[in-house]
Amino acid sequence: MIIGAMSPPDLALSTPVAVRLADWGVIRAKGDDAAAFLNGQLTQETLKLDVGQARLAGYCSPKGRLLASFVMWRAAPDEILLACSADLLAPTLKRLSMFVMRARCKLSDASAEIALWGVALPGLLHDDAARPVPAAPDATSELAGGTAIRLADAAGATRLLWAAPAAATPPWAPGASADVWNWLEVQSGVPRIVASTVEAFVPQMVNLELVGGVNFQKGCYPGQEIVARSQYRGTLKRRMVLAEGASAGAAGAEVFAAADPGQPAGQIVLSASLPHPDGGARHAALIEVKRALAEAGELHLGAADGPVVRLRELPYEIPAEQA
Repeated sequence: MIIGAMSPPDLALSTPVAVRLADWGVIRAKGDDAAAFLNGQLTQETLKLDVGQARLAGYCSPKGRLLASFVMWRAAPDEILLACSADLLAPTLKRLSMFVMRARCKLSDASAEIALWGVALPGLLHDDAARPVPAAPDATSELAGGTAIRLADAAGATRLLWAAPAAATPPWAPGASADVWNWLEVQSGVPRIVASTVEAFVPQMVNLELVGGVNFQKGCYPGQEIVARSQYRGTLKRRMVLAEGASAGAAGAEVFAAADPGQPAGQIVLSASLPHPDGGARHAALIEVKRALAEAGELHLGAADGPVVRLRELPYEIPAEQA
């Protein structure tokens, strides 16, 4: 754990929040070889992914840098769906399609058919019998004509990804502001690669292996050797931290450390701002940064004299730096 981090307060939701995720999209992999094909491309095991299960996964370049990150689930025995940032879906789909070759797997953009909703339930509520919520992260359940994928909890709330036909309406009142959902996504400590951060990070730099997005026992995939070397040779000098401050910044923006102001210490992975009803706002960001500089003191957004952000505790432990 990063030294000096403070625990952020829970977000006290009084009612469920349901937000249409316009900045997400869906890739469909369908065919008898869909699981085998993806298993050779992603950081996560897909051959053992059963219907009713979901996983986080990354897609890396040969240099081990993340090109995309996914929430994926098996929708049918021959179909796996991958949810990712909409702004990198097209290039990711194009690149994956280059390697299908003779595999019996058809890749397509399913975003027009499948709508994604972010759902947050207050107080770790598991809802009622008519709307069964998956009992644990990485599980799915059929719900109101769609599929509910349980994500990591955040700030005292249960989070779901609800995937349903485009015209469907979620069983929770829709129309809430995206601010609450974005805030919870940052507070969860789960990275999401967007267009501005493509090829910026090896998976461990954004804690992807800590949140279950990397399987080190599976077979080869692009960049696998570099990812494995980073894990086992003690080279994890950079990590993702959670911070709050007077500004949120944007994904890809540089971050500077007071201990070494002459060069960037890292960059923003995701950020969010949560307006306060009485005016003003809270700002939070997931920041990839050199561990030594994060532990040495305050961080600044955009420039050495930019807005100060202070560390907050992630909802999981970061292992001590390897020797």
